[in-house]
Amino acid sequence: MKKITDGKSYIDSLRNRNLIVYLFGEKVKEPVDHKMIRPSINAIAKTYDLAISNPDLASVVSPFTGERVSRFLHVCTSAEELVLQNKMQRKLGQLTGTCFQRCVGMDAFNSLYSVTYEMDEVNGSVYHSKLKEFLKFMHQYNLVLGGAMTDVKGDRSLAPHQQEDPDMFLHINKRTDKGVYVSGAKAHQTGCINSHWMMVMPTMRLSEADKDYAIVGAVPVTAEGITYIYGRQSCDTRSMEEGSIDVGNAEYGGQEAMVLFDNVFIANEHIFMDGEYDFAALLVERFTTYHRRSYVCKSGVGDVLIGAAASIAEMNGVEKASHIKDKLVQMSHLNETIYATGIASSYQGFKTKSGCYQCDDMLSNVCKHHVTKLPFEMAQISQDLAGGFVSTLPSEKDLNHPEIGKLLKKYLKGSSRFSSEERIRILRLIENMTMGRNAVGYLTESVHGAGSPQAQRVQIGRMMQLEYKKRLAKSLAGIEVKTDKNMIINELGDYFERVFDTN
Repeated sequence: MKKITDGKSYIDSLRNRNLIVYLFGEKVKEPVDHKMIRPSINAIAKTYDLAISNPDLASVVSPFTGERVSRFLHVCTSAEELVLQNKMQRKLGQLTGTCFQRCVGMDAFNSLYSVTYEMDEVNGSVYHSKLKEFLKFMHQYNLVLGGAMTDVKGDRSLAPHQQEDPDMFLHINKRTDKGVYVSGAKAHQTGCINSHWMMVMPTMRLSEADKDYAIVGAVPVTAEGITYIYGRQSCDTRSMEEGSIDVGNAEYGGQEAMVLFDNVFIANEHIFMDGEYDFAALLVERFTTYHRRSYVCKSGVGDVLIGAAASIAEMNGVEKASHIKDKLVQMSHLNETIYATGIASSYQGFKTKSGCYQCDDMLSNVCKHHVTKLPFEMAQISQDLAGGFVSTLPSEKDLNHPEIGKLLKKYLKGSSRFSSEERIRILRLIENMTMGRNAVGYLTESVHGAGSPQAQRVQIGRMMQLEYKKRLAKSLAGIEVKTDKNMIINELGDYFERVFDTN
């Protein structure tokens, strides 16, 4: 195995792996060369190329090897490094216009770093040292880690151990002196086929009866017993057609798949939780805090959509109209709101016992909750500015037809400053991002990724500091307030003491 150094060597590293991948009911011979899959591979390749063109932004010097590796493999040791993650994510969103599929792995490493440390502190286990050894291995070859947290869940009124079919949650079904075997399925797995390793994690709070479900471990994506079912996306077959116009974004795309585990082996050295059910909730909470803040990537994609909306206004010849300018201002306001809350969560990061930095939980959840709503409003405005052709354009084959092509180019012309094809390409890009393939990542995944909207509202509700705020109001209103510092601290625990002056 050679160390991956750029986008090309990353793509080469995915060849000839004999993955079992199903798409349209058939096995895919070589995912790298499949027209529907390749755009998602290109998006990850861009993470490597950005590390070359902007090493300070997208790479770090490994504490294990002394060589530069992707920032997606780095455990943050300062708030400034958390911020750089966000700036990298926004830039990659700008460069690809889609999901670049590496944030889950990055956030898994960072959350596990502190949780394994604290598990070892309580239980005398050695998970943290094993995790650092695995990190060192990943750094040596500069690999891609995918994170696998979301179980299919079955009957959601029942706990994992209560399910009629135990495979509704990934679980241990066999043990040996060398490791464990797991079965189950993980859904909505971003970039899993394009990764080298996957980190499986529990998806929810667990009880003692769920100990066999409290498993965290790293498995190679090529492991025996793993089957991938590639997910459909709106307009996805356009990528298999000839030409580059109708697809909207011909070079880059996202990827989601269902992963089936049938007695998949996890070696002891790659197990980072095994039965510690009482730490499952902490891991999920810390992971989602990182990952909900990571949704600043949508602001980078939003930058592209704003640019497309402004471009189509020019091509339609209406860019100087005041209401057009105002709508672009609204899109920019919404987009920067997403970025501001996410990056503020990073700026307000704090040091954990392990030495890694955890971002702010409240602001992370506010960021993700904005993402469940604001991209939809931006998409509506972009379609408003585009006009009806964003959904009724003739095909590229019609455009190139020897008889009707010239007529189409004549009647699809807007401002004389731009060609008909340029106008059509921008319209197709807006379609791609708001209705087509990349709307999956920009809109639908914005709702459900890292927890659906109610999950953020629950966390925000837990951290509202209502008692503290009531005391502030009563004090200013001239009402005597008895201050009990222990009561205040207990209301929110360490978070409250960290963020507010309780003296």
